[in-house]
Amino acid sequence: MQSPFKTIGIIGKPSDPSIAETLSVLYKFLKHQQFTVKMAQDSAQFIHNEPESCPIDKLGQYCDLVIAVGGDGTFLSAARAIAEYDIPLIGINLGRLGFLVDISPNELPDRLSHMLQGHYIEEKRCLLRTRIIREERVIHEETAVNEVVIHRWVTPSMIEIVTKIDDVFLNSQRSDGLIVSTPTGSTAYSLSAGGPILHPSLNALVLVPLNPHTLTNRPIVIDDSAEIEVSFCQTKQINALVTCDQIEIPAVLISDKILIKKDPKPIRILHPEDHDFFQILRGKLNWSSGYHI
Repeated sequence: MQSPFKTIGIIGKPSDPSIAETLSVLYKFLKHQQFTVKMAQDSAQFIHNEPESCPIDKLGQYCDLVIAVGGDGTFLSAARAIAEYDIPLIGINLGRLGFLVDISPNELPDRLSHMLQGHYIEEKRCLLRTRIIREERVIHEETAVNEVVIHRWVTPSMIEIVTKIDDVFLNSQRSDGLIVSTPTGSTAYSLSAGGPILHPSLNALVLVPLNPHTLTNRPIVIDDSAEIEVSFCQTKQINALVTCDQIEIPAVLISDKILIKKDPKPIRILHPEDHDFFQILRGKLNWSSGYHI
């Protein structure tokens, strides 16, 4: 069967020599299968015969599929890099938890070969676009796959924030911060902060307060078409930090507004045909360990 893909990009965990063996096996496998292969520049160093390479944010121009090798962090970086190009992404898991990367290196030739022949499940996961507004101007924009977090930074005091949903007042709160998470991110920072797990197919976002002063301030799930506005209501200047996945936006001022909205372009993720989200939850979170169907 002819593959629906011709040119495949590879993104590995940067500056991590431990991925060299898996990258080499993957590269040789794809070349043997007659695919054109392009490597992200910071991964090409691990392949001995100098493969074609380009900056990670340019891979989407040349490829019709990208494979991320590493953990969920590598997968998130790859997703942000190719988001504007509408090409799918496959994850090979070299990390520990791995909710997004679901092919292990020892399964690589058989399972990947099957997927490259067109036997896969495709999911579309939403991304968040964050804009920092200062004096009516956008001073920074960033994309997140998992979550956007507003939190206190190098200060012992809680921050006081106001949240609006589609310009309608939701609440004000004193807390260590606020997580705005996609369904994809609901198994990441949001989960550790007490947020609910959202099925990836839901058109929803979850807002999770971080250590709120008032314990009745609980997580809330909203429609993902909404625009979220976060501003600060204290009078004393504070240090706040906004993070979009691992990307930091420091030195946010109390006069700034943070606008968060679903990006119009989703990220496309390919899974093996037997992919089961609930099985992943059971395995990663050690649910029902004594129960057998």
